[in-house]
Amino acid sequence: MPTVQDLIDRLETEAAADADPETTPDVGIVMGSDSDLPTMEGAYDALSELGFAEQTDFHDAPDARFTFESYVVSAHRTPELMYAYGETAAARGLDVIVAGAGGKSADLPNMTASIAYPIPVIGVPVQEKSVDSVIGMPTGAPIVAVDAGKSFNAGLSAAQVLAREHDEIEERLVDYHEDLKGGVADVSADLHDLGIDGFRDR
Repeated sequence: MPTVQDLIDRLETEAAADADPETTPDVGIVMGSDSDLPTMEGAYDALSELGFAEQTDFHDAPDARFTFESYVVSAHRTPELMYAYGETAAARGLDVIVAGAGGKSADLPNMTASIAYPIPVIGVPVQEKSVDSVIGMPTGAPIVAVDAGKSFNAGLSAAQVLAREHDEIEERLVDYHEDLKGGVADVSADLHDLGIDGFRDR
């Protein structure tokens, strides 16, 4: 069973590998506990929707050009792992991090933002009571955050960051948005044309 030190050693070894950026994860997803996973799954879903693949082996990238990875990193129980993750993020090829945490002391997103700076971090408050903790950064220490539980939006935002340098991701985002618009148009037409009773019965 791996220890926290084993994970730190892994991150540091990967950072020293000088790997080709096209083979390393583009997005990192971290959360304070595996109990946050049901909420954080939205980020996985958003990235998968846009054609990203999950990379579980740093040295064996999947066929997809764009990938993401994930770890459980507790700011309070394993601060040394949090520091290692943030400090090695750039050298490991990450371009953006999605970080989620719950509770009133949801410190993982903002601490990761401080450590990994200038890599952008998108914070996900897992619960409503986590919002103030996640967004409470002082001037000069930025974090981008979504509303409580909206990790799907965090995944989309991570893709938007990458889209500024990758036309392929921009095209996927535009296609996704067009599909949303088309869905609204269909519903709008049905409601108008069928009336409320027909719309309910469709």
